[in-house]
Amino acid sequence: MSANRTPGRPTMAEVAAEAHVSVKTVSRVVNHQAGVRPDTAERVREVIRRTGFRRAGGLATIREGRTFTIGLAVEELANPFYSQIAAGVEREARMHQYHLITASAENSPNRERAVIRALLARRVDGIVVVPAGETPVADPEVEGAGAPIVHLDRPVRGATCDTVLSDNVGGMRSAVEHLVAHGHRRIGFLGDDPEFWTARQRRESFLATHVSLGLPRTPPVAMGPHSAESVRTALGEWVADPEPVTAVVTGNNRVTVLTLVALRHLGLDLSLVAYDDFELAELVDPPVTAVHQDPTAMGEKAAQVLFARLLGDESPPRTIVLPTRLVVRGSGRRR
Repeated sequence: MSANRTPGRPTMAEVAAEAHVSVKTVSRVVNHQAGVRPDTAERVREVIRRTGFRRAGGLATIREGRTFTIGLAVEELANPFYSQIAAGVEREARMHQYHLITASAENSPNRERAVIRALLARRVDGIVVVPAGETPVADPEVEGAGAPIVHLDRPVRGATCDTVLSDNVGGMRSAVEHLVAHGHRRIGFLGDDPEFWTARQRRESFLATHVSLGLPRTPPVAMGPHSAESVRTALGEWVADPEPVTAVVTGNNRVTVLTLVALRHLGLDLSLVAYDDFELAELVDPPVTAVHQDPTAMGEKAAQVLFARLLGDESPPRTIVLPTRLVVRGSGRRR
């Protein structure tokens, strides 16, 4: 029993259990929303009457009108990738005359849950979330709040909401094919933390592309989380191999920066393709070829899906995969 619960007052989860429905169904009935069969709705209402269920304040406030605000929960606002996502969401919000509240989940599912609850307590009309983990947020109060949620950049297993992703597989394949087209046969991959779905997708595509192209030997892979020292160590070992690497693919913008610093520190002249474009890529010598996945467009698309739900779209949840493109600048050529 929650410490915040009034003794004797049934919760929405208890009403759902007794009526043999989901918490979301109870929320729809209480908020007079469509999408519930008449016989199911009557069964829920009967349980509500019998148990004396009442919506409390905070998350449970009955939403008689809209606040014209939406929420955004990302991994880290300091990362340029997520700040560009925020810019895309905010641009779409302005077009709909909505305000945006943004917060960071700091890679923590618990922090993510707290952020979502805080946003709902402010009565936002919907939320875009970059999930901190792949397990659904098991929180009846969040599920019962009635606000639509859109997942962005990473999916959540078994989630019953819309998801917007970029084509990690195709993007990584284009990076490897570009290097192979320039004569590289020994390519290393410096990936992000494998706890992240995106990091695993890129690693798997990197390895699968090597197999499909018939390249000899299993390529070297070093997954994160990385530091300046771990990147220097990996590169040092790879070039000391009897068959040294001649090119490197990096898994995201942060790893790319560490790699550029390490290449300068070690005095190595390896070819490079970066996953995620980044500022000043054209000013590096040579200019860095990058897989561009357009985080601003991803934010815009996620917000568009969210506003479609707010305008009454009741179609089944869907997953949208946005394409990437390879921006060729010269760093992939064999030297």
